[in-house]
Amino acid sequence: MPSTFFALVSRMKYIDRWALMRNSRSESLSEHSLEVAMIAHALCTIGNVRYGRSLDASRAALVGLYHDASEIITGDMPTPVKYHDSRIRDAYRRVEHEATQTLLAQLPEDLRPSYQQLFASDGSEDDDYLFALVKAADKVSALIKCIDEAQAGNAEFRTAEATTRTRVGELCEQMPEVADFCDEFLLPYGSTLDELL
Repeated sequence: MPSTFFALVSRMKYIDRWALMRNSRSESLSEHSLEVAMIAHALCTIGNVRYGRSLDASRAALVGLYHDASEIITGDMPTPVKYHDSRIRDAYRRVEHEATQTLLAQLPEDLRPSYQQLFASDGSEDDDYLFALVKAADKVSALIKCIDEAQAGNAEFRTAEATTRTRVGELCEQMPEVADFCDEFLLPYGSTLDELL
């Protein structure tokens, strides 16, 4: 019987993020997931090289690619709604979990365990930290989107940028990898191609 898993995953390109806001350029879930994967890989590499960690950077990239895959089924829930209060947050987590299980059920049974590990930590300290770095990469990616919108003259993202900068600043204090990434790589975002080269 044909599996629909990858056909479903390919639909990430149809999920627009930041739906409640006017965007100068829309961002699909596919674009966001690629950026999160690259940043998560970089954060783990920084952790391994500079802070003596033993993180699987390739695994972090894969976790980043699939980190919002449940949104293929649920759509993108705007952050202000998702985190409005604990009841909504908890209910949405249950919906996300069910959506993830529905997605995984589309895989052939022998492949499911290999993909299940991309959606949840194995509970070890290193893996929990890896998943925390992927969440941090998600926030950094959101900040990059806000920077891009500001550079395009879109004031619609002003509040989102301030809130996201505060959250990323907190993550910088908690995780040296995030601080290093922001110190060394964040400033050039929003520059022109000529300026970057």
